[in-house]
Amino acid sequence: MKKKFLILITIGLLFNCKNGKKEDNKLNVVTTTTMITDLVKNIGGNLINVEGLMGSGVDPHLYKASEGDVAKLAQADIIFYNGLHLEGKLVEVFEKMHHQDINTIALADNLDKDRLIGSDYFQSNYDPHVWFNIDYFKQFAKKVTKELSLEDPENAETYKVNESFYLNKLIELKEKINNIIETLPKEHRILVTAHDAFNYFGEAYNFEVVGLQGLSTATEAGVQDVQKLAAFIIEKNVKAIFVESSVPKRTIQALQAAVKAKNHQVEIGGTLYSDALGDAGTVEGTYIGMFEYNVNTIVNALK
Repeated sequence: MKKKFLILITIGLLFNCKNGKKEDNKLNVVTTTTMITDLVKNIGGNLINVEGLMGSGVDPHLYKASEGDVAKLAQADIIFYNGLHLEGKLVEVFEKMHHQDINTIALADNLDKDRLIGSDYFQSNYDPHVWFNIDYFKQFAKKVTKELSLEDPENAETYKVNESFYLNKLIELKEKINNIIETLPKEHRILVTAHDAFNYFGEAYNFEVVGLQGLSTATEAGVQDVQKLAAFIIEKNVKAIFVESSVPKRTIQALQAAVKAKNHQVEIGGTLYSDALGDAGTVEGTYIGMFEYNVNTIVNALK
């Protein structure tokens, strides 16, 4: 409670010192997840300053704002975040920023809620892992372009050009992904992971998706959960299960051990990037590279 009070006080003090754009006259943009940071950098290019709060391997479900984060947020011209309660522990801070007239954008609010996957685990009542549907990520790109253009109309044309270039790359990605997945027989399309981050992926590419921890990593998998999923793996003859970069390996390792205890073998097919991208400067450190890496890892392991 004391830390929360100090953070809210810090917000007020920093907002009173906010001067808008920096001396280089570029927009100050703050983002939450690595996926959104990568997207905003592609649209904004060198016309904006981007500060991402979360890095590689960071779990947005559990992320709490530090005083340094609050300082970045309070100095922002625009804040982009996922929404749908993905960044659940930051909601109060975002609301405070909005009340201080900082342009605070939940990108998923722009999506058609009738087409989203429902969830009782989140206050939004929707599964927030929408970036695993490339078409939804395209809508994120369009929203980012619109908001940057409104905030910085002088550079609106450049933002639009960058958007067009990036959307074409997403179209190419979608085609490439479809071609890779077509090599995997439909009966092998069962994806078992640490938590249910891949439901939109499963819906788009006809995978049965099962997560050990459910939709949120804030929930712990119990012994019964492990045993039930182990029985499912044996029944369906699943060849591989997957670790996630932002979730501890122990849950999947416990599942593998439970399967082995029943005289059956299942391989750990590799590590998938779910709630965060790979390290900055690597192929997996981009949304497009992450998506292609994940699909190749899944398909190669399940073949």
